[in-house]
Amino acid sequence: MNAIHIKPSVFSSTILRSVSSKLALIMMGTLTLSACQPADNIANDISANENNQALAPERTQTIEAIAGVPMQQLATFDPQEIKQGGDTGITITSSESYSKPSSNLTASRKGSFFIGNAFFKQPWVVAPASTDSRDGLGALFNVAACQSCHIKDGRGHAPMNSEDDADSLLIRLAMPATTDEQREQLQNSLIEKVVHPMYGGQLQDRGIQGVPAEARIAVQWTEKPVTFADGHVETLRAPTFNLTKPGYGAFDDELMVSPRVALPMIGLGLLEQIPDEDIKKQADSDDENNDGIRGKFNWVMDPQTGETALGRFGWKAGQTKLLTQNQSAFNEDMGLTSNIRPHESCMPMQTACLNATTGADEQGNGKPPVEVNDEVAKFVEFYTRNLAVPHRRNADDKLVLAGKKRFYDMGCQSCHTPRYQLPKTDDDHLEQHGQVIYPYTDLLLHDMGDDLADRTIAGKLPPKDAQVEFLANSYEWRTPALWGIGLAQTVDSQATFLHDGRARTLMEAVLWHGGEAETQKQKVLKLDKQGRTELNAFLKSL
Repeated sequence: MNAIHIKPSVFSSTILRSVSSKLALIMMGTLTLSACQPADNIANDISANENNQALAPERTQTIEAIAGVPMQQLATFDPQEIKQGGDTGITITSSESYSKPSSNLTASRKGSFFIGNAFFKQPWVVAPASTDSRDGLGALFNVAACQSCHIKDGRGHAPMNSEDDADSLLIRLAMPATTDEQREQLQNSLIEKVVHPMYGGQLQDRGIQGVPAEARIAVQWTEKPVTFADGHVETLRAPTFNLTKPGYGAFDDELMVSPRVALPMIGLGLLEQIPDEDIKKQADSDDENNDGIRGKFNWVMDPQTGETALGRFGWKAGQTKLLTQNQSAFNEDMGLTSNIRPHESCMPMQTACLNATTGADEQGNGKPPVEVNDEVAKFVEFYTRNLAVPHRRNADDKLVLAGKKRFYDMGCQSCHTPRYQLPKTDDDHLEQHGQVIYPYTDLLLHDMGDDLADRTIAGKLPPKDAQVEFLANSYEWRTPALWGIGLAQTVDSQATFLHDGRARTLMEAVLWHGGEAETQKQKVLKLDKQGRTELNAFLKSL
C-alpha cells in the first residue's frame, strides 16, 4: 500500500519540548470564528434590547454574569478592551508581537521567562551527544524544537504542496471502540482514545537513524467558490491529506485521522486561570435554550494527578493545564520523556524505536530516568504561561466599531464569549491574578459540521458517537481565543486559520463554519461589500 488518501479535518496544537537542569545554567548566558449576522443599521450605539435579540435570553444572562458588565457595554466601544490581555498586555505590532513577556512581569521573575524561552527555541539532538543536557530526541518524532511548530510563538500552517514539510502540522489518530470495556473507559474519561495498535495516537513522520518514520504527510488543495448574496465570490480551498510510505504496515480503513496545525502561544496563562465554573455554566449540550448552540465541556484524565478534570487546551480541549499540555507535546511531538509522561512514544511492536538509545538522566527520589526533568518543565511552563497578548489596535475606529456591531448583532458571542474576570488565587500565577481579559472564547466543544469534521483513512465521516479525544468526537472543536488574531500573519506571513490550516483569511475561516454555526454563516453570506469590510476590520483589530 503506497499511499493513503484522507479527506481532511483538523489540527492540534502541539506545545513544547525542552532540556535538563544543566542546560538551564547554560541557557542563562501557537479559529474558529463564529460567523456573524449583518445589521441593518451601523450606528455605534446599540440598545440592550436590540442586541439581545441575537442570543437566547439565558445565554445573554450568562455572558453578562461572567463579564460583570451588560451586553450593551460589551458591544460598543469599551476602553478597557484595548488591553484585551489585561495588565499583562503589550503594544508591539511587529513580527515579535507574540514573543514578549507579560508586561507586569517583575524583573526578578523575567529570568525564568528567558530561560524557558531558550528551552522553547533550542533543538533537541539524538542521544548520545556531547550536549547531554538536551539529548534524547525521538526515536520517533515530528520536530526537534517547539519553535518549529509554533513559529515565532504563533500559529502553524499546512504544507503548501506535496514537497513541503509538515513541520507545523501533525496528524492525530484514533480507532473506534470495539469492546464494552473500551466504550465504558471512553464514557468515563478513563482513557483519551483507543489508539492504533501499530501507529498509536499520533503519527510521527520522522525517525532517528535506524528507526523508520511512520509515514510521510502531504496535502492537495481543491478550490471551492462561495457566492455572497450580492454576487461577490470568495474562493475557499479544501485539503485532501495524503499519508505515503507507511513504515509499519497498512492503515486500517476505520482509522480516524485528524490533521491539526499549531495554535498560537499567547495568553495561555490567562486562559488557564478562567474558573472551571465559568466554563461549565456556558455548556448547553442538550440545547435547552433552543438556540441551536450546543457547547459542551470536555472531561479528561489529568496525567499528573490521575483524576478527571475539565479540559481547556488543544483543538479538542483534551488537556487540563499547561504543565500537562507541554509534557504531552514533549512526548508525542519530540519523543521526550518526563515525570508526567515517563514512557517513550513507541508502540509495543515498534522494536527499533524501543531499542533506540535514550537521553534519560537519573532523577533520584525513586523517580524514573527522564529526558525533560522537573526543573526544565517548570521553566517551559513559566514561559508558556507568560507570553503576552498584544493590545487591540484602532478599537475606537468607526469602521471597527461598525464591524463589532455586526459581530454582536449576529450572535458571534454565542461561542466567542468576550470577557472574563479572573480571580486572585493562592498559586504562583501572580501576573494573571485578578485580570479582566477579552479572549473571545467559551473554551467549549462545538459541532462545526461535516465540512470541518475529521475523516477516516478511507475518507468517510466517522459516526458521531465515536470518541476521538476523551468526550470529543470528530465533528467537535474547542472555540479558539480570537485575541491577537489580527496580527497572526504579521508574526508569520504563512500563518493560516482553522484546525487544519485550510483558511488563508479570516473571512475564509468564517465561511467554512457549519453545524452549530450554520445559521450565522448564512447571515454572513448576506453581507454586502461594506458589511464584509466592517466585519473584517473588527476581526483584524483583535
